[in-house]
Amino acid sequence: MSALAQVVEAVEPSLARHAARDPGPDRFAAVVEDPDRLFVLEAVYEGYLMHYGNPRAFTGMDPDLRLLAGDALYALGLARLAEIGDIAAVCELSDLISLTARAHAEDCPELAEALWLATARALSEEGGPGARAAWRVPHSPEAGR
Repeated sequence: MSALAQVVEAVEPSLARHAARDPGPDRFAAVVEDPDRLFVLEAVYEGYLMHYGNPRAFTGMDPDLRLLAGDALYALGLARLAEIGDIAAVCELSDLISLTARAHAEDCPELAEALWLATARALSEEGGPGARAAWRVPHSPEAGR
């Protein structure tokens, strides 16, 4: 079962009734090996899509419910990390959520996608610098030169 399908099974009943029959494949399975971190990344990404894109696993929500569902999915993912004590990953995802919101507020959705990839790498076995470092590169004083 995909991590995204597990996310659908883990949501509360008020959201479960909006679940798609086939949510599709996991976006980050090729990068993140740990099943808990993959679940979290897929849950938080689905929450992000509720706010800024087209959700893969849920349909038929009005805009207000979609916003609340996105927040619930963020919370579902972060709560899973907190339960297992993965504080470093909680910090990384907190940075990701705030930085992707800022990227969209600044009309830079392509930067938001780069932040997702940086976070997935940071949560993988190989590791990486994460979203905060990915944000600094295009927003450094040297980037405009």
